[in-house]
Amino acid sequence: MRRILFLIHDLGQGGAEKVLVNLVNNMDDTKFDITVMTLFDCGENRQFLSPKVKYKTWCRRMFRGNSHLMKLLSPETLHRLIIKEHYDIEVAYLEGPCARIISGCPEPSTKLVSWIHIEQHTAERAARSFRSVQEAKRCYSRFDKIVCVSETVEKDFQKALQVDASYEVLYNTNESKKICQASQETVTDIEFQSDEVKLVGVGKLLDSKGFDRILRITKQLLDEKYPVHTYILGDGPARASLQRYIKDNKMERQVTLLGYQLNPYKYIKKCDIFVCASHAEGFSTAATEALILGVPVCTVEVSGMKEMLGEHNEYGLVTDNSEEALFAGIKMLLNDATLMDKYKVAAIQRGDFFSTEKTVRAVEKMLLTM
Repeated sequence: MRRILFLIHDLGQGGAEKVLVNLVNNMDDTKFDITVMTLFDCGENRQFLSPKVKYKTWCRRMFRGNSHLMKLLSPETLHRLIIKEHYDIEVAYLEGPCARIISGCPEPSTKLVSWIHIEQHTAERAARSFRSVQEAKRCYSRFDKIVCVSETVEKDFQKALQVDASYEVLYNTNESKKICQASQETVTDIEFQSDEVKLVGVGKLLDSKGFDRILRITKQLLDEKYPVHTYILGDGPARASLQRYIKDNKMERQVTLLGYQLNPYKYIKKCDIFVCASHAEGFSTAATEALILGVPVCTVEVSGMKEMLGEHNEYGLVTDNSEEALFAGIKMLLNDATLMDKYKVAAIQRGDFFSTEKTVRAVEKMLLTM
């Protein structure tokens, strides 16, 4: 049995945190002895860890400037202070501090894996949690495997840091059956109107997620008399500005901020179009979940979307990454019932490609062959 450590910053409401929990919960515990370790003991997703998965943390509370303070210590010192135990495989499940810490492993027999979730674009951005670009390259070159969540993330990372390593693309794990089961739960806190076309966006409320673009698009659609209602699932620092825009434009009856929900699937299932307006993504967990639920996806082009939905929009609609293009894409769906029906069927077909079993088996195979 292989002892494996997965190190992550925390288990908050982000996509990487969610898919890590999905992954370890479904791995074969007769082959792997799994420990998930967080740098900081916080986050909604911790409660979903299976009892068969060991859990450890470094600090009980997150403190400001932690990544800057950690840069004062070498990767080797950080590893000695934080990891302490011996593992057969150590996985840095997020870029930055986690990768820097794991790269300091002194054990020559321990295999090291770095998981890259988002596009970095530049060497400077990829090296933000390191002392320099040179240190970032040196640390990442220590890994036996660099796993990327999409082909576009892999190409971007290689271009940014040019690290000579063994790369592999492994898609995120979603708990397909649980998602479908949870979507059947009755919604009691709001009432969906049958005469409205329901748009839904999901994610942490950050500027990078583009929810402000979704609100401006909603206003344009309402101005053109489309009977739309937009639902946004998630919470975060951008909530206040979104609420202000909704109030200033008198859209309280057409936009509902649902906040963070333990079961978002019962709401998503009730909607007609899943919308992604992000400025950047890795491989969108929320979009994959929408496909599993048979909800048509309309998204701007960000990392992984064409892999997910097809180069020629076979499984969903990918537009240029601009507000104008996304607005035109949503309008096209609203005006074409046949296309909407096609994407409902295609969504379910594509969702099966990202089933729990397929994605977990791929990760297990990678770990067993290291």
